[in-house]
Amino acid sequence: MANKKPFALRIDERTMKEVEKWAAEEFRSTNGQLEYIIYEALRKAKRLPNNKASSKGE
Repeated sequence: MANKKPFALRIDERTMKEVEKWAAEEFRSTNGQLEYIIYEALRKAKRLPNNKASSKGE
C-alpha cells in the first residue's frame, strides 16, 4: 500500500456536507471519497504515471 501523507483541508461547510452525502451514497468514508475525486481528476487530466492509472482497474 502506498504511503499516505496527512494534510489539513479547509472547505466550506456546504461543500463538505455534499461530499459526506456523496460518500455515504457510494459506501465510502469521507476521506476515501475525497481521495477518489482527486484520483479521478488526475486520471482524466492524464497527470498520473501509466502504472498508477492501470492499478486502479480503470
